[in-house]
Amino acid sequence: MKIGILGSGVVAQTLASGFLKHGHAVTLGTREPDRLRDWAAQNPQARIAGVAAAAQFGELLVLAVKGSAAAAVLRSAGADNLAGKPVIDTNNPLADAPPVHGVLSYFTKANDSLMEQLQREFPQARLVKAFSSVGAARMVNPQYAGGRPTMFICGNDEAAKRLVSGLLDQFGWNTADMGQVEGARAIEPLCMLWCLRGFLGQGWDHAFKLLT
Repeated sequence: MKIGILGSGVVAQTLASGFLKHGHAVTLGTREPDRLRDWAAQNPQARIAGVAAAAQFGELLVLAVKGSAAAAVLRSAGADNLAGKPVIDTNNPLADAPPVHGVLSYFTKANDSLMEQLQREFPQARLVKAFSSVGAARMVNPQYAGGRPTMFICGNDEAAKRLVSGLLDQFGWNTADMGQVEGARAIEPLCMLWCLRGFLGQGWDHAFKLLT
């Protein structure tokens, strides 16, 4: 597939490398191309462009930016470039505040989520929450003695979720579909739990697994 990645940080770079590894064509869209100089030198098959150009390129888009910047980046992508496209929403609503005894603060309320805010503002995009509950180092083909970990997803568009589930399978994950966009109210706080273990000195190499 042609993948447009909106972002230039560690998550964007990690997922871009993963898509390249699995044979996809990748364009990273950024407002800070200098941040990608080293990564681009190691991945010459990828293209670096502006946000709108990357959004136009992608058949599927990945939004991987700071949560507080997510809406602004989608606005920069352009409504026409988002229309009808699946958009993997990797973001969490992290507040600009230090953790309290290891617990992060969010700028959303309990009965709302960042994903819901984005879907309301960009109804033409087919948002799917994914990659928001694990660290970048474990996003692509993680290896665990207990088998494949679980990636929790949600979104209003069933076809988009099936597509994302197929990509997650390539990346070595089992998928658990948590329903429509409101499911992000439960999924986004998993980042708090994932990070808490690390902040408490118990390591950053873990992932969640749903047992049935």
